Amino acid sequence: MSGSILVIDVGGTNVKVRLSGSRTVHRVPSGKHMTAARMVREVLELTTDLTYQRVTIGYPGPVRNGKPLSEPQNVGGGWRRMDFAAAFGTPVQLINDAAMQALGSYTGGRMLFLGLGTGLGSALIDNGRILAMELAHLPYREGKTYEDYLGVRGLDRLGRAKWQRHVHKVTDLLRTALVCDHVVLGGGNAKKLRALPKHARLGDNSNAFRGGERLWRDRNTAKGSQ
Repeated sequence: MSGSILVIDVGGTNVKVRLSGSRTVHRVPSGKHMTAARMVREVLELTTDLTYQRVTIGYPGPVRNGKPLSEPQNVGGGWRRMDFAAAFGTPVQLINDAAMQALGSYTGGRMLFLGLGTGLGSALIDNGRILAMELAHLPYREGKTYEDYLGVRGLDRLGRAKWQRHVHKVTDLLRTALVCDHVVLGGGNAKKLRALPKHARLGDNSNAFRGGERLWRDRNTAKGSQ
């Protein structure tokens, strides 16, 4: 499928935008003020000089059949009722943001992706089939969730050394439970790890843009549950 693709990666700290074929990443500060309508408005303002035929949005929440199942935890609201195709005037695909970065990181087999960012993203790819997951808010220990320990709140509360120990523990636990060949650790805080768990490799945030392009272009990758 030809034509330029605009990939939008919606995070709790920044909304990042990149056009296929370019290395330039545009950023807009995010947070609880970043509603769906504001995201569309600010991205359109950023891209007035760009031409694209399709849009991929990496959404920080569960997606089913190309639609958000619920409002996101770490940004503002209005996502479920927004008609993104009408707003951008071009075909749009929504995919869970962790699934988008997982797709861009995928090299084969059964791979678990964990996104260590503002929250905790998770996705599984099994022989090309994407299975977006919502592990972040499951209980982990002491009445707190996996995200409370591995997300930015956990990093701030625990400090780097203890946070890293929990990253290792949870990575090993989930890889074993989900019978994965390997794990990719992505997200903005993954680079703060001084050592990686066994059977894990470091991802790269730029893989999110690759995944957003691949979603349109790679016909051999089954979309599965995004």
